[in-house]
Amino acid sequence: MELDLNHKSILITGGTGSFGKEFVKYLLKTWPDVKRLVIFSRDEQKQFEMAHEYPISKFPMIRFFIGDVRDFERLKTALKDIDIIVHAAAMKHVPIAEYNPMECIKTNIIGAENIIRASLESNVENVVALSTDKAAAPINLYGATKLASDKLFIAANNIKGNRNIKFSVVRYGNVMGSNGSVIPFFLKQRDGNFLPITDPNMTRFNISLIEGVEMVLYALATAWGGELFVPKIPSYKIMDLANAIAPSIEHRIVGIRPGEKIHEEMITISDSFSTYDLGKYYAILPQRPIWDLDEFIKYFNAKKVQEGFSYNSGTNSQWLSINDIQYLIQKHLDPNFKAK
Repeated sequence: MELDLNHKSILITGGTGSFGKEFVKYLLKTWPDVKRLVIFSRDEQKQFEMAHEYPISKFPMIRFFIGDVRDFERLKTALKDIDIIVHAAAMKHVPIAEYNPMECIKTNIIGAENIIRASLESNVENVVALSTDKAAAPINLYGATKLASDKLFIAANNIKGNRNIKFSVVRYGNVMGSNGSVIPFFLKQRDGNFLPITDPNMTRFNISLIEGVEMVLYALATAWGGELFVPKIPSYKIMDLANAIAPSIEHRIVGIRPGEKIHEEMITISDSFSTYDLGKYYAILPQRPIWDLDEFIKYFNAKKVQEGFSYNSGTNSQWLSINDIQYLIQKHLDPNFKAK
């Protein structure tokens, strides 16, 4: 399906974050006649800075809206005449969530429910929520809250009645260069005496910001409602990442942090019973879809994965080499990057 966002009104929660800024840049370049683009976030300073990048004299379609997904009434106000929601707001730092559990629950679970309720009470047509690999078989609170959020958005399709709205989810791994992620952390640390390595056997999935944006747009264009989309992306070994960025300084083993996994997973063995291969992406389908499964399979030429299939960063078939990692850092983060 061809996606056309010209003349649409779009709201992005967490719009001043790494993903939000990339999404806004891509959207304005591709669909310059977007009707309205609402940047919804609670960070006043980031909104102030982003507003300087997009002055109203040049970008009259952009609105900066201070608000918190915890605040249902504020969300309802923000959603007036909105067609599409991209839900990127989250409390995502694992150790902080472990130390402040109820704050994480309020933002990631109550906030998700508020988005759903406010959408159902408005004229929103399409909602795509961002998830994380940590939501698959979670061992930390952040992952558990995002799993609950995923379930809320998927189940929201069951209560929409005759409303013209659909809810879907996109789940992917570490976003290269996003705030708080390991690659920018290592790039900063390499000017010191050592790189802290939590566990030398650790692996992670890798996706660029632009690939994350393209996946959300894919969901907006193709979702029938209730799908959880997963991209086919490569993994890297944490030691290869360290050697790509700073091979000449000490790599000091410091131990894993609370709630951290050695390998990440995006599709579990239990998910395999309802997972389909769509080509570029997998889709974990609801166990009771509101549409005809046979029609879905035919439309997408979808192929059911084998029972017992799992998608794990440690057993992935695609791997980034040290040279691959260095190339991607130059391409997406720093064109002048050189290993130290």
